[in-house]
Amino acid sequence: MLRPILTTRTLRNVAAALLMCALLPALSTAQEQPYVSRYDFYAGYSYFNSPKVALIEHGFQFQAAIRPKRWYSLGFDYSRVSGDLKLTPDLLPTALQQQLGAQLGAIAAAGHLPAGYTLAVTTASETQTFAAGPQLSYRHFRAVTLFVRPSLGAIREVATPKPEDAIAKAIVASLAPEGVKHDWQGFYGVGGGFDLNASKHVSLRVQADFVYDHLFNDILRDGRRTVRFSIGPAFNIGRNVQ
Repeated sequence: MLRPILTTRTLRNVAAALLMCALLPALSTAQEQPYVSRYDFYAGYSYFNSPKVALIEHGFQFQAAIRPKRWYSLGFDYSRVSGDLKLTPDLLPTALQQQLGAQLGAIAAAGHLPAGYTLAVTTASETQTFAAGPQLSYRHFRAVTLFVRPSLGAIREVATPKPEDAIAKAIVASLAPEGVKHDWQGFYGVGGGFDLNASKHVSLRVQADFVYDHLFNDILRDGRRTVRFSIGPAFNIGRNVQ
């Protein structure tokens, strides 16, 4: 399987480089921002990387917020992404691995297991995240706004297995009789980023979140850590907040 071009380490390096590029001009013109809008809206590209299950997903992210004070805001965050992963026996709970091993052993004893057969089921994933809460902003520089936030919310994932042979189809039928699995779970972590302020009302937002969840805990042994990277335009409207 091809390794993803964008890895968690790569994203961290890119974000750090972009932050340095943003800070250099800002440091030369360190001034308080004269205008801080009451409302904030964002829509941009979103990238999810869950290394534990080798899942890469692409989609979009939307945010809306209100600013009671210049240094903090309260908002809502939504993401929708999709991608494919390979479901393999090592990802399953021990009891399920043993059950699966017994099934494959019986198939082998009957002479129906091809030599060198390895079970791996391609699975299409569609993921949505919902979060709400505070964000803290640092506005000492006119050209860039830095921010951090807790990442707390709910995640919904729809997994659709796509077995490619009769053995995989039989095993998938026992794990997901309806041909698809749905799950809701909570997630927690931390996020942050920066806005490059192109004008009074428009900025370029670069942000990332690092979170943990345990989706499909009936068939997946471990939880997973996910990095979400997003970039796109943010729009600032409304009266100036004092």
